[in-house]
Amino acid sequence: MYIWFHSRSLSAYQDSWFKSLFVRKVDPRKDAHSHLLAKKEDNNLYKIQFHNVKPECLDAYNELCEDVLPSIHADPEYPCELVGTWNTWYGEQDQAVHLWRYRGGYPALTEVMNKLRQNKKFMDYRNERGKMLLSRRNQLLLEFSFWNEPVPRPGPNIYELRSYQLRPGTMIEWGNYWARAIEIRQQNQEAVGGFFSQIGSLYTVHHLWAYKDLQSRENTRNAAWQRDGWDEIVYYTERERIFLFRKGIISRFEQNTNHYMRHH
Repeated sequence: MYIWFHSRSLSAYQDSWFKSLFVRKVDPRKDAHSHLLAKKEDNNLYKIQFHNVKPECLDAYNELCEDVLPSIHADPEYPCELVGTWNTWYGEQDQAVHLWRYRGGYPALTEVMNKLRQNKKFMDYRNERGKMLLSRRNQLLLEFSFWNEPVPRPGPNIYELRSYQLRPGTMIEWGNYWARAIEIRQQNQEAVGGFFSQIGSLYTVHHLWAYKDLQSRENTRNAAWQRDGWDEIVYYTERERIFLFRKGIISRFEQNTNHYMRHH
């Protein structure tokens, strides 16, 4: 959670309202949020999976995923890519996070699901995986138009996943503010991807960041406060969310560093 500690008065922020005009300002009355906020030049759909693993099974779970998931990622018959797969270091423990990209949107997702039902290796994987999990959940996501598409990057890195539950009706405002904010945060190339939910828990936003290590994260985030406009963006976006419901440091499986994220 951000801490509001700057000395500027509220009236100062009100006076600077027009200074914070947004990139790609949109009218929420004219179209669905997904059409206004998502990228037009591609038709990508994302799925994020959260698997809470029995503590004693985490190593076996990672090995099982390493044996099966890369083969799906690499098979051209499946119009999907495993953008990344991680374990949580700080936050919810004994958790795995997987992010998939489906090039072709919902038809690609349906095609992959139908093919996987006929894939014996994958079905065996699902059965074995089920014995290791305490719970699981997923969401279908679209990518904000102003974020770069996730691409391979040299590692090793740590990643931070920040998930926000927004107030209904504020998604457009959130997107407009962050279209401006991402320009401030791109100087150190820490921005990996930004997504909003389509199916699953609604009014949810996920921001994924990459840093060399925890100290680099601290330095980078502190430096953002020295950039003109960052404090205003934080102030106004704080008003649009209900709460930050997930904040965790996640690390790519060490043996898979830079292995996933197939770049086109």
